[in-house]
Amino acid sequence: MTQLIPGQTVPDLDLPLTIDARFELSKQQPEAFTMLVFYRGKHCPICKKYLTELSGKLDQFTDKGINVFAVSMDSPERAAVSHEEWDTGDVPLAHSLGEDKAREWGLYISEKRDGSEEPDMFSEPGLFLIKPDGTLHFAVVQNAPFTRPDLDDLLSGISFTLDKDYPTRGTLT
Repeated sequence: MTQLIPGQTVPDLDLPLTIDARFELSKQQPEAFTMLVFYRGKHCPICKKYLTELSGKLDQFTDKGINVFAVSMDSPERAAVSHEEWDTGDVPLAHSLGEDKAREWGLYISEKRDGSEEPDMFSEPGLFLIKPDGTLHFAVVQNAPFTRPDLDDLLSGISFTLDKDYPTRGTLT
């Protein structure tokens, strides 16, 4: 499994969005960070709750100069259902992430449980902050849907980072 190294350039992403546009990581020009929230997909009620909470705090992130995107391996059809039925507000939903690209980002991959509504294969959650120069500042990768990073704690940490010019940590990994 790939492990991204803080301070190094992250893999590029070029994915469709549910709003009939594209997300291209290399074309992002955030003031502070691009935040990628990788989620399991339409089948996950914890993802739905997390993205709903994120939508309620989106302005707090954008006010700090952060471009926020949610990303899944869902098909266009499954992503469209999440877009329509979940309360994600203005959080852009990118979809159709391939298995190879998910692995390149160091995400854990799971397969469908018998009798579930899960797709045949999907990535587990991850959250990344990428600097405007395309290098990794912060990463959390999980192998299960539970205990996501608390968004208020994350906002507080980002504020500290920006106010104190706090460096990227873990670069000697």
